[in-house]
Amino acid sequence: MTLLLLIPLLPLASFLAVGLIGLFGGPWRNRGHYLAVPAAFAALLLSLIVCVQVMLGARLTADLYTWILSGTFHVSIGVQLDPLTAVMLVLVTLVSSLVHLYSIGYMRDDRGYDRFFAYLGLFTFSMVMLVLSNNFLQLYFFWEAVGLCSYLLIAHWYERRSACNAATKAFVVNRVGDFGFGLGILLIFTTFNALDYQTVFGMAPAATGITVNLLRPVSGVSGAHWDVGVVTLISLLLFAGAVGKSAQLPLHTWLPDAMEGPTPISALIHAATMVTAGVFLVARVSPLLSLSQTAMAVVATVGGATALFAATIALTQTDIKRIVAYSTVSQLGYMMMACGVGAFGAGIFHLLTHGAFKALLFLGCGSVIHALANEQNLRRMGGLRSRMPVTYLTFLAGVVALSGLPPFAGFFSKDEILWAVFQVPTVGAKLLWLVGLVTAGLTAFYAFRLFYTVFHGPSRVAPELAGHLHESPPVMTVPLMVLGLLSVSVGWIGLPEGEGGIGGFLSTVQGFTTGHRGGEGAVAHVVVVGLSVAAAVIGWAAAYVCYVKRPDLPAAWAARFTTLYELSFNKWYVDEVYDRLFVRPTVALARGLWRGVDVRIIDGVVNGIAATIRRWGQNVQAMQSGQLQHYALLMAFGLAMLVGMYLFW
Repeated sequence: MTLLLLIPLLPLASFLAVGLIGLFGGPWRNRGHYLAVPAAFAALLLSLIVCVQVMLGARLTADLYTWILSGTFHVSIGVQLDPLTAVMLVLVTLVSSLVHLYSIGYMRDDRGYDRFFAYLGLFTFSMVMLVLSNNFLQLYFFWEAVGLCSYLLIAHWYERRSACNAATKAFVVNRVGDFGFGLGILLIFTTFNALDYQTVFGMAPAATGITVNLLRPVSGVSGAHWDVGVVTLISLLLFAGAVGKSAQLPLHTWLPDAMEGPTPISALIHAATMVTAGVFLVARVSPLLSLSQTAMAVVATVGGATALFAATIALTQTDIKRIVAYSTVSQLGYMMMACGVGAFGAGIFHLLTHGAFKALLFLGCGSVIHALANEQNLRRMGGLRSRMPVTYLTFLAGVVALSGLPPFAGFFSKDEILWAVFQVPTVGAKLLWLVGLVTAGLTAFYAFRLFYTVFHGPSRVAPELAGHLHESPPVMTVPLMVLGLLSVSVGWIGLPEGEGGIGGFLSTVQGFTTGHRGGEGAVAHVVVVGLSVAAAVIGWAAAYVCYVKRPDLPAAWAARFTTLYELSFNKWYVDEVYDRLFVRPTVALARGLWRGVDVRIIDGVVNGIAATIRRWGQNVQAMQSGQLQHYALLMAFGLAMLVGMYLFW
């Protein structure tokens, strides 16, 4: 228990200590990493020890202390340790510790250096506590804490208007999903009169026959009915929160804009913390979710649609970080699709492998941006292979892993997902498998497009920078090499498939299934794997032809298929649609309320009363002459009036 509690307490302590250094300065100013980095690596070491203990059979569910007690409402701050928790702890602390180390070089001259490291510690603490939660209210509290930390870190360079707008967008869009998440927790309490996982999951099967009439609160007509199973409704409301956090359609728009934050934060948000929280939530509530075929179908459909949609956008983007960001959205869709068909183990497996190679790709992008003096436009890069050999090789490992080519990490987890989806005996599942296959080809294309444009071909670097290009310092390249090694090797923990490897480890989690149904033969499995590899190879070959052999082809195709190119380049105009449907009407309503209600009514009443009193005071002021004889005359006159009233009224 002590080791487990130290995992969140260490980053919390670093947040407090480094925050005080940033506030009060002194000789430790701009040296916060001396506290933050050791704390992060110590948390990683403890997470590895705890993971080994779980592998040896350790399990724990405990309440640390009572948080809220009111009548029958009882909520504690507690922990739950199982294979899912152990896996997430290792992922979060591993990426966080490497990001801490990498940030020493990347953020070296930043004036908010200590503030940055303090927020990193708070972010890590919030995510670890989210993962350790043993009840829904604690989960929700730290869910919102993670959202707050993301806002603070995306807006780290708050002097940039674009960074402030991106942070606000991330915060507001996530509130949409979190509103549904909050309603789901309220419905859990009203249905089960409890919020701890074990009680709720234990009572859930008995609640499958309970329905809720959604029209009753708004109809007023006694005969109006729209009955929905309470378990289905709870699952969909909880999934709404996951849609926001994991940037699924239609709440995906905040994630690419979050690239306005420093690159280490992009790696932390996209690889190990905020966006993975949505997938973790879906996996954690699998005992509820698996009781509703409707909810499962919704999760799978949303995931498949998101995977394909984001991949089509990544094809044409020119910002190096936005390409990787849309790749994250697409891969999160893969994970959701796996969970939606019951392959929760495959979804978490892909979350693990994705955490390694996506953190590598973002930190690799940061290395390039650092060398090019904050340049992020692909059109101003090229030919960096010889100048940045370590970044080149590690970036290649990340690209191959993302593309799902063997024997790199992404191949094994992608294979697990596509095979699990293919085995579901429905037409819809086969369509989802086809969507996943097409997405695999598109992923390889845009991944190698990014790689070849940055590192191969003629140099398009600005002349004033070309002579100063150099590899990043070791404090930045060492994390790249570690993540590169993981991008090659971490996928092997999935072997043997099915009940072995990571699948067997996670199969003991309550509600988890591997997705292997045994309905298809070994030949079918080989065919499915071969088709996914073939799709990736085709995408790779197409990128090689377009950006190495015939670099004139992309411009020619863009001119020929202008409409499709514009749709992809402008992100299918989703932001513009949301701007017209929601942002502008909301701003117009706010301005109307400000001018009509605030200024004219509220300010008018308050200022009107003040003006009336002021004018009355000015009139009364004329009676105050300051002459004693005048006051004596008025007193005599008043006395005469009183005597007259007494005698003659």
